[in-house]
Amino acid sequence: MHPRLRGFGVAAVAALTVATAACSSSGTTDSAPVSLPAAPAAQQLSGVCPATVVVQLQWEPETDSGPLFGLLGPGYRVDADNGKVTGPLVADGKDTGVKLEIRAGGPAIGFQTVPSQMYVDPSITLGLSHSEQAVAAAAKQPLIAVTTLLRDSPQMIMWDPKSHPDWHGIADIGKTGAPVVVSQGQLYPDWLVSKGLLNSKQIDTSYDNSPSRFVADPTLAQQGFANSEPYVYEHEVSAWQKPVAYQLLRDVGYEGYARTVNVRADKLNELRPCLQRLVPMIQRATAQFRADPTHVNDIVVDVVAKTPKFTPYSAALAAYGSKTLIDKGLIGPDTDGVIGSFDLARVQRVIDGFAPILRKSGAAVPDHLAARDLVTTEFLDKTVTG
Repeated sequence: MHPRLRGFGVAAVAALTVATAACSSSGTTDSAPVSLPAAPAAQQLSGVCPATVVVQLQWEPETDSGPLFGLLGPGYRVDADNGKVTGPLVADGKDTGVKLEIRAGGPAIGFQTVPSQMYVDPSITLGLSHSEQAVAAAAKQPLIAVTTLLRDSPQMIMWDPKSHPDWHGIADIGKTGAPVVVSQGQLYPDWLVSKGLLNSKQIDTSYDNSPSRFVADPTLAQQGFANSEPYVYEHEVSAWQKPVAYQLLRDVGYEGYARTVNVRADKLNELRPCLQRLVPMIQRATAQFRADPTHVNDIVVDVVAKTPKFTPYSAALAAYGSKTLIDKGLIGPDTDGVIGSFDLARVQRVIDGFAPILRKSGAAVPDHLAARDLVTTEFLDKTVTG
């Protein structure tokens, strides 16, 4: 995952479940101890999961990873120095007997990909990824996705509607030859070129997470995320303060899943007893977030506010981002009606679309890579439908 622009001001958060915290000199912020009721036996994870379930994010905490924070119980500890938060892993507010540790990605792991980090650090239980990243890693760092937090990706290409009133989508940008500024290492720009939507000469991989270039030259197009940049540019970039236009990659045929929840392929059997209980909890947390993201928004903003090295993430941006994910249908049940599920035919189309692009760039994508090599629906609770 590469940098995305985020907010520049953090609003105060009302502590709904977390007591007043005090910071230690080590950079760890402790919340007051909270006594939680025990989860029922069927939801107890002690003895079947690691004592601490470690989740590696692609970037810093944001609400597009929100369902995971819905599993983080009160009394959590924020380790600002190491970019992580640890607390009880809860199901419906009840203690499952193990801890949940959520680790930031991006700069916190030296901009390594999540697959590479999972193979470097065996303490990681679950890691978030995108479908095409799993395709790229399949030869040397294979992952198996056990569920997904988002049904569709919030990735987009944005532009200034005043500078380009005739642009209505990505295809219109491709007809003009205007630069499309993206961060280095993104895989989807080559896919857009392969589909004839953009020209390879348009792709400019110099995006550095700053709004300054777009503000200075609004004739170019730029990468973004629908749950972030449209709000940030209009409300938090003082030199802009007006709407941007955009089109989701989803709406031009991009089918990659975003925020897939993965285990290392060589750990699937070992983790199977854990996943049988944990994956349905993630599904239910996703459904609860979709129904009402307020509680998760508060936790994410609080965790970011207690970590000075993170890019500030305002309460207003968190609310906007969550609402966008929900309203645009980016989070929700798949074609089978199940939250967190996968359409195997869709996964295969992603493989078939990205494998040639990756091989052309020198990546070793296994021959005959199939959807069942990358995802499994084994652990899903088919009754979690909304």
